[in-house]
Formats: sequence, structure tokens, C-alpha cells
Amino acid sequence: MNTSPSPSSSLLPLALGIALSALFVAPSALAGKSDGNDHIEARRLLQRGEILPLNHILQIVQRRVPGDVIEVELDHSKKHGWEYEVKVLTPTGRVLEIDLNARTGDIRKIEDD
Repeated sequence: MNTSPSPSSSLLPLALGIALSALFVAPSALAGKSDGNDHIEARRLLQRGEILPLNHILQIVQRRVPGDVIEVELDHSKKHGWEYEVKVLTPTGRVLEIDLNARTGDIRKIEDD
């Protein structure tokens, strides 16, 4: 009996680490500053209900696009407001970018990265 983890399961902790790191970098970077307090801004957005928690977003993504999450960014634009950009490595080897409304979790687009 083979009990070694599959390649995709061994990548999950790494992917989640990358995802969490990316989540807390993007908000201030978009504002043109990076003072090391990006996680504070992300927490405030979450507390004010302006964004959904990352675990909720990842559940939505996994239901729509199975695979390994390899990157997550939280971006803000005048056109779309706060938006999560999630990159998923599919079982077939494609990398897809899924853009979701950060407040509602609605998927705005899915495209090849």
C-alpha cells in the first residue's frame, strides 16, 4: 500500500502559503505604497464586509475549477472594485486565472493565464 502523498496534495500547503502571502500584499501595493501593513488593510476590508474571507473564495473557485491554487491576489480597480484573482493549476496542466468580485464571490471571468 502506497501512503506517500500525491504531488497535488503535497503542493497544497505551499499553494495556501503563497495564497495567504499574496492576499496581504496586493491592497497597499495598488494604492502606490508598501509599508508592511498590508495585512492590516486586508483585515479591515474583511471586518467592514468589503471582501469575503479567503477560505470562502477558495471554496467557490474549487467548485468551479478543480486543481491546485498557486496564487491569489486581492486587487482594487475603479471599474470592478475589490477583486480576487486566483490562479489554479488544473489536473490537465493548464493555469487558469479566475477573477471574482471580492464582496460577493461572483465569478467575473475565467481565462488562461
